[in-house]
Amino acid sequence: MKITWYGHAAYKIELKDASILIDPFLTGNPSFPGDLSVDMVTEGVTHVILTHGHDDHIGDSIDILKKTGALLTANAEICGWASSKGVENLNPMNSGGFVDLGAFKVALTVAHHSSSTSSDGGITYLGNPHGIIIDAPGEKTFYHMGDTDIFSDMGLINEIYAPKIGVVPIGDRFTMGGKIAALACRRFFEFETILPCHFGSFPIVDQTADLFIAELGDQGNRVNVPVPGVTFEA
Repeated sequence: MKITWYGHAAYKIELKDASILIDPFLTGNPSFPGDLSVDMVTEGVTHVILTHGHDDHIGDSIDILKKTGALLTANAEICGWASSKGVENLNPMNSGGFVDLGAFKVALTVAHHSSSTSSDGGITYLGNPHGIIIDAPGEKTFYHMGDTDIFSDMGLINEIYAPKIGVVPIGDRFTMGGKIAALACRRFFEFETILPCHFGSFPIVDQTADLFIAELGDQGNRVNVPVPGVTFEA
Protein backbone atom coordinates (compact mmCIF):
# COMPACT_ATOMS: atom_id res chain seq x y z
CA MET A 1 0.00 0.00 0.00
CA LYS A 2 1.37 3.38 -1.03
CA ILE A 3 0.12 6.42 0.90
CA THR A 4 0.42 10.13 0.16
CA TRP A 5 -0.80 13.01 2.31
CA TYR A 6 -1.73 16.26 0.58
CA GLY A 7 -2.28 18.27 3.74
CA HIS A 8 -5.34 18.71 5.97
CA ALA A 9 -7.35 15.44 5.68
CA ALA A 10 -6.57 14.61 2.04
CA TYR A 11 -4.92 11.24 1.47
CA LYS A 12 -4.27 9.03 -1.55
CA ILE A 13 -4.14 5.25 -1.12
CA GLU A 14 -2.60 3.28 -3.99
CA LEU A 15 -3.36 -0.44 -4.15
CA LYS A 16 -2.57 -3.06 -6.76
CA ASP A 17 -5.76 -2.37 -8.74
CA ALA A 18 -7.08 0.89 -7.32
CA SER A 19 -6.03 4.48 -6.68
CA ILE A 20 -8.18 6.07 -3.98
CA LEU A 21 -8.48 9.74 -3.04
CA ILE A 22 -9.95 10.50 0.38
CA ASP A 23 -11.33 14.00 1.06
CA PRO A 24 -9.47 15.65 -1.86
CA PHE A 25 -9.40 19.24 -0.64
CA LEU A 26 -6.56 20.42 -2.89
CA THR A 27 -7.45 23.83 -4.34
CA GLY A 28 -7.30 26.36 -1.52
CA ASN A 29 -5.63 23.93 0.89
CA PRO A 30 -2.80 25.88 2.56
CA SER A 31 -0.82 22.66 3.04
CA PHE A 32 -1.12 21.43 -0.54
CA PRO A 33 2.38 21.30 -2.07
CA GLY A 34 3.05 24.15 -4.45
CA ASP A 35 4.97 21.95 -6.87
CA LEU A 36 1.91 19.77 -7.49
CA SER A 37 -1.26 20.36 -9.48
CA VAL A 38 -4.70 18.84 -9.12
CA ASP A 39 -4.19 17.06 -12.46
CA MET A 40 -0.95 15.50 -11.22
CA VAL A 41 -2.63 14.19 -8.07
CA THR A 42 -5.70 12.83 -9.85
CA GLU A 43 -4.01 11.05 -12.74
CA GLY A 44 -5.12 7.42 -12.67
CA VAL A 45 -7.54 7.86 -9.76
CA THR A 46 -10.23 5.19 -9.74
CA HIS A 47 -12.11 6.00 -6.50
CA VAL A 48 -12.99 9.04 -4.40
CA ILE A 49 -14.24 8.48 -0.85
CA LEU A 50 -15.63 11.33 1.26
CA THR A 51 -15.94 11.32 5.04
CA HIS A 52 -18.46 14.19 5.18
CA GLY A 53 -19.78 17.23 3.39
CA HIS A 54 -17.72 20.15 4.67
CA ASP A 55 -16.05 22.16 1.94
CA ASP A 56 -12.54 21.47 3.29
CA HIS A 57 -13.18 17.76 2.68
CA ILE A 58 -15.33 17.67 -0.47
CA GLY A 59 -12.80 20.06 -2.00
CA ASP A 60 -12.22 19.33 -5.69
CA SER A 61 -14.30 16.14 -5.69
CA ILE A 62 -16.94 17.13 -8.22
CA ASP A 63 -14.42 18.24 -10.84
CA ILE A 64 -12.23 15.20 -10.19
CA LEU A 65 -15.15 12.77 -10.45
CA LYS A 66 -16.50 14.28 -13.67
CA LYS A 67 -13.08 14.42 -15.29
CA THR A 68 -11.82 10.96 -14.31
CA GLY A 69 -15.04 8.95 -14.10
CA ALA A 70 -13.86 7.65 -10.71
CA LEU A 71 -16.41 5.99 -8.43
CA LEU A 72 -17.68 8.16 -5.58
CA THR A 73 -18.25 6.39 -2.26
CA ALA A 74 -20.00 8.51 0.36
CA ASN A 75 -23.21 8.68 2.34
CA ALA A 76 -26.48 8.75 0.42
CA GLU A 77 -26.98 12.50 0.87
CA ILE A 78 -23.55 13.38 -0.53
CA CYS A 79 -24.06 11.00 -3.44
CA GLY A 80 -27.45 12.55 -4.19
CA TRP A 81 -25.93 16.04 -4.06
CA ALA A 82 -23.06 14.96 -6.33
CA SER A 83 -25.55 13.46 -8.77
CA SER A 84 -27.27 16.85 -8.98
CA LYS A 85 -23.88 18.27 -10.02
CA GLY A 86 -23.54 15.79 -12.88
CA VAL A 87 -21.59 12.98 -11.21
CA GLU A 88 -22.79 9.61 -12.54
CA ASN A 89 -20.58 6.91 -10.99
CA LEU A 90 -21.93 6.58 -7.45
CA ASN A 91 -21.69 4.13 -4.56
CA PRO A 92 -24.01 5.43 -1.81
CA MET A 93 -23.50 3.97 1.66
CA ASN A 94 -24.11 4.59 5.33
CA SER A 95 -22.56 3.37 8.55
CA GLY A 96 -22.80 -0.33 9.30
CA GLY A 97 -22.38 -1.86 5.85
CA PHE A 98 -19.48 -3.28 3.85
CA VAL A 99 -19.31 -2.98 0.04
CA ASP A 100 -16.97 -5.09 -2.08
CA LEU A 101 -15.52 -2.91 -4.83
CA GLY A 102 -13.29 -5.62 -6.26
CA ALA A 103 -9.85 -4.26 -5.46
CA PHE A 104 -10.93 -3.56 -1.88
CA LYS A 105 -13.86 -3.56 0.51
CA VAL A 106 -15.06 -0.30 2.04
CA ALA A 107 -17.09 0.43 5.15
CA LEU A 108 -18.24 3.68 6.73
CA THR A 109 -18.04 4.09 10.49
CA VAL A 110 -19.61 6.51 12.92
CA ALA A 111 -17.85 9.85 13.50
CA HIS A 112 -18.88 12.62 15.90
CA HIS A 113 -18.95 15.81 13.85
CA SER A 114 -21.35 17.55 11.42
CA SER A 115 -21.79 17.57 7.65
CA SER A 116 -22.93 20.27 5.25
CA THR A 117 -21.72 22.41 2.37
CA SER A 118 -21.92 26.14 1.71
CA SER A 119 -20.83 25.80 -1.92
CA ASP A 120 -24.39 26.32 -3.20
CA GLY A 121 -24.66 29.77 -1.67
CA GLY A 122 -26.42 28.59 1.48
CA ILE A 123 -26.10 25.72 3.92
CA THR A 124 -26.97 22.34 2.40
CA TYR A 125 -27.26 19.40 4.81
CA LEU A 126 -25.23 16.43 3.61
CA GLY A 127 -26.02 13.58 5.96
CA ASN A 128 -24.05 12.11 8.82
CA PRO A 129 -20.26 12.32 9.03
CA HIS A 130 -18.27 9.10 8.83
CA GLY A 131 -14.92 7.43 9.12
CA ILE A 132 -13.66 5.09 6.40
CA ILE A 133 -12.41 1.52 6.53
CA ILE A 134 -10.44 0.16 3.55
CA ASP A 135 -9.82 -3.58 3.57
CA ALA A 136 -7.71 -4.80 0.63
CA PRO A 137 -6.38 -8.33 0.08
CA GLY A 138 -2.82 -8.71 1.32
CA GLU A 139 -2.78 -5.22 2.88
CA LYS A 140 -3.13 -3.89 6.40
CA THR A 141 -6.61 -2.60 7.17
CA PHE A 142 -6.71 1.20 6.86
CA TYR A 143 -8.95 3.47 8.94
CA HIS A 144 -9.43 7.19 8.23
CA MET A 145 -11.35 8.53 11.23
CA GLY A 146 -12.67 11.56 9.37
CA ASP A 147 -13.33 14.61 11.55
CA THR A 148 -14.34 13.38 14.97
CA ASP A 149 -14.21 13.64 18.72
CA ILE A 150 -13.30 10.63 20.83
CA PHE A 151 -16.16 8.18 21.53
CA SER A 152 -16.25 4.89 23.36
CA ASP A 153 -17.54 2.92 20.37
CA MET A 154 -14.09 3.34 18.85
CA GLY A 155 -13.47 0.15 20.81
CA LEU A 156 -16.10 -1.63 18.71
CA ILE A 157 -14.56 -0.28 15.50
CA ASN A 158 -11.26 -1.82 16.57
CA GLU A 159 -12.96 -5.10 17.52
CA ILE A 160 -14.85 -5.37 14.24
CA TYR A 161 -12.26 -4.15 11.74
CA ALA A 162 -8.88 -4.40 13.59
CA PRO A 163 -7.28 -1.53 11.63
CA LYS A 164 -3.48 -1.41 11.68
CA ILE A 165 -3.08 1.95 9.91
CA GLY A 166 -4.98 4.87 11.43
CA VAL A 167 -5.45 8.40 10.12
CA VAL A 168 -6.25 10.47 13.19
CA PRO A 169 -7.42 14.12 13.35
CA ILE A 170 -5.37 16.02 15.93
CA GLY A 171 -5.81 19.74 15.17
CA ASP A 172 -8.23 20.65 17.99
CA ARG A 173 -11.16 23.12 17.80
CA PHE A 174 -13.09 21.16 15.14
CA THR A 175 -11.76 17.68 15.98
CA MET A 176 -9.81 16.00 18.72
CA GLY A 177 -6.71 17.82 19.89
CA GLY A 178 -3.42 16.08 20.51
CA LYS A 179 -4.16 15.00 24.08
CA ILE A 180 -7.58 13.48 23.36
CA ALA A 181 -6.45 11.94 20.06
CA ALA A 182 -3.57 10.25 21.89
CA LEU A 183 -6.02 8.88 24.48
CA ALA A 184 -8.20 7.48 21.68
CA CYS A 185 -5.24 5.71 20.08
CA ARG A 186 -3.93 4.31 23.35
CA ARG A 187 -7.25 3.17 24.76
CA PHE A 188 -9.14 1.86 21.77
CA PHE A 189 -6.74 0.81 19.01
CA GLU A 190 -3.75 -1.35 18.23
CA PHE A 191 -2.39 0.68 15.34
CA GLU A 192 0.98 -0.21 13.93
CA THR A 193 1.16 3.09 12.02
CA ILE A 194 -0.57 6.32 13.06
CA LEU A 195 -0.91 9.13 10.52
CA PRO A 196 -2.07 12.49 11.91
CA CYS A 197 -4.28 14.81 9.90
CA HIS A 198 -6.35 18.02 10.16
CA PHE A 199 -3.44 20.05 11.51
CA GLY A 200 -0.86 22.46 10.12
CA SER A 201 -3.22 23.93 7.52
CA PHE A 202 -5.38 26.80 8.73
CA PRO A 203 -4.07 29.10 11.50
CA ILE A 204 -6.93 28.23 13.87
CA VAL A 205 -5.92 24.56 14.17
CA ASP A 206 -2.77 23.22 15.82
CA GLN A 207 0.26 23.61 13.60
CA THR A 208 2.32 20.57 14.59
CA ALA A 209 1.89 17.00 15.81
CA ASP A 210 4.23 17.61 18.75
CA LEU A 211 1.60 17.49 21.50
CA PHE A 212 0.00 14.38 20.02
CA ILE A 213 3.32 12.53 19.90
CA ALA A 214 4.26 13.65 23.41
CA GLU A 215 0.92 12.51 24.82
CA LEU A 216 1.37 9.07 23.25
CA GLY A 217 4.45 8.62 25.40
CA ASP A 218 6.20 5.33 24.74
CA GLN A 219 3.82 4.70 21.83
CA GLY A 220 4.90 7.85 20.01
CA ASN A 221 7.21 5.83 17.77
CA ARG A 222 4.13 4.53 15.96
CA VAL A 223 3.44 8.00 14.55
CA ASN A 224 4.52 8.81 11.02
CA VAL A 225 4.16 12.55 10.41
CA PRO A 226 4.07 12.57 6.60
CA VAL A 227 5.42 15.35 4.43
CA PRO A 228 2.68 16.64 2.09
CA GLY A 229 3.18 15.25 -1.39
CA VAL A 230 5.74 12.61 -0.41
CA THR A 231 4.63 9.01 -0.97
CA PHE A 232 5.58 6.23 1.42
CA GLU A 233 4.72 2.55 1.83
CA ALA A 234 2.87 1.05 4.81
